[in-house]
Amino acid sequence: MFNFFTKYKIIFYLLNFILILLYLFPGSLIGCFLYDDCKLQPQITPDYIISSNHLYAFAVLSLIGFFTYKNSKKIHYLSIYLIVISIFLELFHNFIPERSFEYSDLFGNLAGVIVVIIVFNLYKKYENLEN
Repeated sequence: MFNFFTKYKIIFYLLNFILILLYLFPGSLIGCFLYDDCKLQPQITPDYIISSNHLYAFAVLSLIGFFTYKNSKKIHYLSIYLIVISIFLELFHNFIPERSFEYSDLFGNLAGVIVVIIVFNLYKKYENLEN
């Protein structure tokens, strides 16, 4: 299953495009389709200290990114890219109408990326110990 993503990198690129589109759309594109209200944001689970929707979105993107490039020497660049995009996409909310910058969203983005980085590094160490 994990080799599926390395064969089809287009999935990771498509998810990047979709995430950027959802992030930069003024209002909620998903809310427009689900509720016919572009100001209403769907909520998967309740927020606590960080935004759960942002945590899930960036964790899925990061996980697929790491499975896509797991055998590549570009994994370090992928980590940097994911951290930078998680910060910049939230900062762009300062300039987009109907969107607002929130620290809980920023920390949700970063938490999603960092958790996957940690888990992936532990997975690689465990994989190296077995060999």
